[in-house]
Amino acid sequence: MSEQLAVMGRLWQEHMRTPFPARLHSVRSAGVEMALLDAAIAGCVSVWHDNGGSLDTERIGTLRKRLAELDQVLPLITEEAELRYLERLRQLAVLASDTGPNPA
Repeated sequence: MSEQLAVMGRLWQEHMRTPFPARLHSVRSAGVEMALLDAAIAGCVSVWHDNGGSLDTERIGTLRKRLAELDQVLPLITEEAELRYLERLRQLAVLASDTGPNPA
């Protein structure tokens, strides 16, 4: 778990230093509002980080749902900086959702 915490810490710091891509503020792709997707994942990852690497069942479920949405959107993104941002967001969501209890 300590290696996972270190990777998450590094990714999270990088994510927090990187502004949300401006064009994505008003984009709805594959039926997904990108700004809300980002906020939902970032909120869950923040709680994961604050709780030392654990999440409640509800947040794990939220992350998994948002990951499915993100997986629908990623193939539609062609701009390199946007893609990097969203791929990092995906990494964070995967790492955070792979810990703790499975949602019912």
